[in-house]
Amino acid sequence: MLENLATLQSIACLVWQYCFFRLANIQKDKNGYLYNRKSDSRAEYSILEELEHKMSVNRKAEKTKILQQLAKIHNNVKRLQQQLEDVKPTSEFVDKLKEMLEETENAVNTFKDEQRQIYEQLLKDEKTAVNELSIFEKKVELWATSSSTTEKVLKLPSARISVNKTLGNHLPEEVIEFERFLQQTGGRQGGWDDGDHQNFLKVWTKHRGRLSYVDEALEYLHGRTKEDVEQHGIWYREFLILQDRKKEVKRLFWGLCSFKEYILIFKIHALVIFVLDYEKAEERRQQQQAAISAWKKQKAITSAVEQNASTNVI
Repeated sequence: MLENLATLQSIACLVWQYCFFRLANIQKDKNGYLYNRKSDSRAEYSILEELEHKMSVNRKAEKTKILQQLAKIHNNVKRLQQQLEDVKPTSEFVDKLKEMLEETENAVNTFKDEQRQIYEQLLKDEKTAVNELSIFEKKVELWATSSSTTEKVLKLPSARISVNKTLGNHLPEEVIEFERFLQQTGGRQGGWDDGDHQNFLKVWTKHRGRLSYVDEALEYLHGRTKEDVEQHGIWYREFLILQDRKKEVKRLFWGLCSFKEYILIFKIHALVIFVLDYEKAEERRQQQQAAISAWKKQKAITSAVEQNASTNVI
């Protein structure tokens, strides 16, 4: 029994450590992703920055207001206590005391009403957020399960079928746009054969996408014109932009998976704690049962001794 308890306690400790480690990594990934100034979606994420800043300011203002209200209530109570230390049986004293009591009661009631309204609004916001997250989670799950279907559809001879018609609105717009782009422009090589595209990439990377790559690329791309190379460069720039957007959406998806993993770890920890409590309760029950059995046995022995003593006396 004790060995089981020690093992479960060790498991609980490890689960907690891993849980905090994963949470720290999730928070780090979130901050690095949302506040990366080089991100193509920087404009969208700046809205989140402004919203978070606004919420932070509102929280600080709310905290200051609550502290002021509590300080006012505390001062009123303190003044009331001081007055009660020197009670005077006069009507003026009673009126003053009554006024102070009413002021304190009004301050407390006002504070309670405001907090109740805030709490009710938070409950509404929480319900709305849970519903929105549930919808988003279902879309992400459908996207994850449909990703393999997308690749199969794009490889079919009749690949001109619309991606939207194939998957509906389950996939994120960035994924649909990227797959549609590949479908309409000849795949991941822009309609070029593997050899030409690899030579193009070699020169493109060397010149870092600057226009100076065109003349050198023509030396490796026999049969291609300058216009062909320039058009392929335009295609490749758009390919990189759309591919980066798709990658960012995938990072969001894995962030959600990490959060779900954290929830799972938390549930496992709760289960371990439950087992620990059950083991301890079972151990206490067995100890109590053993104590009762020992008491009954001792009582039976005592009764037998007393009965024998009575018989001998007779």
